[in-house]
Amino acid sequence: MPKAPVKILIFDSGVGGLTVYREVAAARPDAAYVYVADDAGFPYGNQPESLLIARIIEIIGKAIADHAPDLVVVACNTASTLALADLRARFAVPFVGTVPAIKPACAQSATKRIAVLGTLATVSREYTRALIREFAAGCDVALIGSSHLASFAEAELAGMPVADDAIKAEIAGCFVDADARRTDTVVLACTHYPLLIDRFKANAPWPVDWVDPAPAIARRVADLLRGRPPGLPTPPPRIVFTSGRAPSPALAAALSGYGF
Repeated sequence: MPKAPVKILIFDSGVGGLTVYREVAAARPDAAYVYVADDAGFPYGNQPESLLIARIIEIIGKAIADHAPDLVVVACNTASTLALADLRARFAVPFVGTVPAIKPACAQSATKRIAVLGTLATVSREYTRALIREFAAGCDVALIGSSHLASFAEAELAGMPVADDAIKAEIAGCFVDADARRTDTVVLACTHYPLLIDRFKANAPWPVDWVDPAPAIARRVADLLRGRPPGLPTPPPRIVFTSGRAPSPALAAALSGYGF
């Protein structure tokens, strides 16, 4: 009797996790996917940490109880840096988190001047600074926090893009030209930001490498599920749940384009 497909739960505060989902789905197209967007709690950066941890555990715990996934991807830097250890301690299912890709960015940088572009919460967290201490020896790292880019990404996907000047203002701090060395690598430390990658490239003062963690996350998921062969040959379900209101028609159309 053929086995049911592997089921993967992907969690984010909004639509940013879609950038991770598309890479994971390319690695395991045979899997069934449940995407949980805590849009009622978006954005996460302006909430007290203790309340946010409790909220993340509650929502993911309910999704695990309802859907019994084989693996959970926490496709959110803030949620991962805050709650991943607690989630792993509480639930038996494997978790794959999302953290700023500082190590590979420093390894590939030729000028050894990089920027980490994230939410204010992510760039101010000790977890991020610990990654810099551990992996950024010999690199100058600029931490750039944005309170607007995640919302800009949500608007972009819903068909309401913001003006170029607004994008330029948010990314300007990433670009440092000092001591004959320019920034050549920018870490996208929020899963929403790859949704704006074309806007970033168009409004950057010079070309840089933009480091998206999603491909590495997909490789980790594939490794963890290597022992699970494809299940039924029929296309598996791909479902979105939101904690707030239903998606607008434009956002629903965008989600349909991702296969949901």
